[in-house]
Amino acid sequence: MKHGKKPTKRQKILLKKFKLDPRNWFIVKDCGECFEIVNRFSGNRRKLHREVL
Repeated sequence: MKHGKKPTKRQKILLKKFKLDPRNWFIVKDCGECFEIVNRFSGNRRKLHREVL
């Protein structure tokens, strides 16, 4: 299992768009169309798709 990293400012803005608190999430994978996050307390994983603007 990969360990997550703290989100960057740009990633924090995206997490806020999904109504998630950036302080509670680590970024595991960040590719062009999606990114995978892990909750720092429970270990739950989510895969979020970025919106095409």
